[in-house]
Amino acid sequence: MSEYQANEGKKLNIEIEGKTYMRIPVKTHVITKDDVIDATIDKYTKNIRQEGDIIFVSEKIIAIMQGRSFPIDEIKPTAMARFLVKFVYKSPYGIGLGSPYTMQLAIQDVGLFKLFLGCIAAALTKPFGVRGAFYKICGAKAAAIDGPCDYTIPPYNRYAKMAPKNPDKVALSVKKKIGNDIIVLDANDLNVEILGKSNKKLNNKFLKALFKDNPLGQASQQTPIAIVRLNS
Repeated sequence: MSEYQANEGKKLNIEIEGKTYMRIPVKTHVITKDDVIDATIDKYTKNIRQEGDIIFVSEKIIAIMQGRSFPIDEIKPTAMARFLVKFVYKSPYGIGLGSPYTMQLAIQDVGLFKLFLGCIAAALTKPFGVRGAFYKICGAKAAAIDGPCDYTIPPYNRYAKMAPKNPDKVALSVKKKIGNDIIVLDANDLNVEILGKSNKKLNNKFLKALFKDNPLGQASQQTPIAIVRLNS
């Protein structure tokens, strides 16, 4: 029996192309903007990680530590934000840009021009039952913006956040400190996006497949980090 345990309702191991990989959830304290990215990831993985392991980190805690997460009371949605939000599909797996608060962050971080193009694409494809056109135009940066949800651990159930800044650079910085490859990802029960990685040779399709069942947990589980290891 493994000394590691998966989050409730999830599996520890996954098989890809005939090989079995273990995804070890790593519990942390409630991350804040006062935490340092490199030091925090090192602290929580140093007694578990081994040479050859790949460390996956939720983009959410990177954004929080970069100061890119804000109480919704401090965000003042403009009339434009309230207008644009009408064009966004509201997923059951997160607010995304389906809130005036998150849309306001998108205006600031993604820009109105790209958001307008996304809205036009969404409006043209919606009659045909096509979803996701908005995010295809606006990109992963827009898709990673998220807002308050009841299942999110406090105080972040009353926060909205931008995507992490320079995720590739973050991944490289952490790798220099600890030696293991780092992946910054945005994962939920609907989709997985790779936002940053320390090694360009790592295949995105493979990385997404490792997390297709979303083994991370950021509610009561408090496991925004996972160590992936090839089972021998």
